[in-house]
Amino acid sequence: MHGNNRPVSLVARTRLAAAEPEGALVLFHGRGADEHDLFPLLDALDPQRRLVGATPRGPLSLPPGGAHWYVLGGVGTPEARTFHASYAAASEWLDGFVSEHGLGFDKVVLGGFSQGGAMTYSLGLGAGRPRPAGLIALSSFIPTVDGFELDLSPPLPPVAIGHGTLDNVIGVEWGRRARALLEEAGAAVLYRETPMFHQIDPDFVREIADWLPV
Repeated sequence: MHGNNRPVSLVARTRLAAAEPEGALVLFHGRGADEHDLFPLLDALDPQRRLVGATPRGPLSLPPGGAHWYVLGGVGTPEARTFHASYAAASEWLDGFVSEHGLGFDKVVLGGFSQGGAMTYSLGLGAGRPRPAGLIALSSFIPTVDGFELDLSPPLPPVAIGHGTLDNVIGVEWGRRARALLEEAGAAVLYRETPMFHQIDPDFVREIADWLPV
């Protein structure tokens, strides 16, 4: 945060829709990557370019390099100060992006990988946040952070969750836990486990492309 407590403004890469956008797809990268990492996924998820797409960059530069959304505080529990700062910055950027394209959140799908999935859950289900049309969380978890509250009151957006059963960074139990919590709260969950490590399953990406709720 700057001295005047304004959130830092995020840098993002944008992919325009082929015509007037029918909605938006925003993807948040994982730890140590940047706004270019998931950019190709926009075309994979929305090959007809019906949606305006964006991939913001995490505001933190930390070892071992690349951009980050928060300091690691253990799996499932991001360090609170950096998480809250990034959450504020991402909220401000996202609200501006959606408004700039003349859309409502009911036409917006948020998605992310690893740390970016934690940001997706937070921005899509955080108390006081507008509800998006859908959420995509790949190899990730629903974060628990001091001072941050989820709002799991119905109706919840549909959620697509993918996780590798061999994931040695964020174990598959985190994906299972998210699925259980969301289904118990009444969300429709598209869930896929794949025998892979901390990575994205291209077959599941094609399934999500057919599932996209906008």
